[in-house]
Amino acid sequence: MQITEQLNLSAQQKQTIFGLWNNEYPERLTFTNMTDLERYLTECENPTHYFLFDSTQAVAWASKFERAGEKWFAMIVDSRFQRSGLGKKLLQCICEKEKILNGWVIDHNCDTKLNGKSYLSPLAFYQKNNFVICNNIRLETNKLSAVKIQWTAYQ
Repeated sequence: MQITEQLNLSAQQKQTIFGLWNNEYPERLTFTNMTDLERYLTECENPTHYFLFDSTQAVAWASKFERAGEKWFAMIVDSRFQRSGLGKKLLQCICEKEKILNGWVIDHNCDTKLNGKSYLSPLAFYQKNNFVICNNIRLETNKLSAVKIQWTAYQ
């Protein structure tokens, strides 16, 4: 498996993100078209993108970016490759060179993916990888109910 890092995305890479996003995130968070994805990506300031490849295709994507003066991240691993150590490898890569990294994580198992399967919260994964749950900071919208998590280099 190989991880690539880049600042700009090609149309094909955006299509890869679109597919991963819509396959792995809850149905109510999916994008209906590429314009919606591009709008999301535009809102992420100074992004760095990471793709994890098996021999032929990208099986995971992550991005770290700035928002409101803080460093944030998003990460998606194809469900066929979850629980194989690849998510941890990608997470370690995006934490390099950072002192603090923030994210939003769905902390319940009440959502369903487009394929009808349950979306399982990745909160335990992040806790195992030294992220702290900020229980008093939540994001509650009509599309998302999530808790803030934070990783600090000097824990």
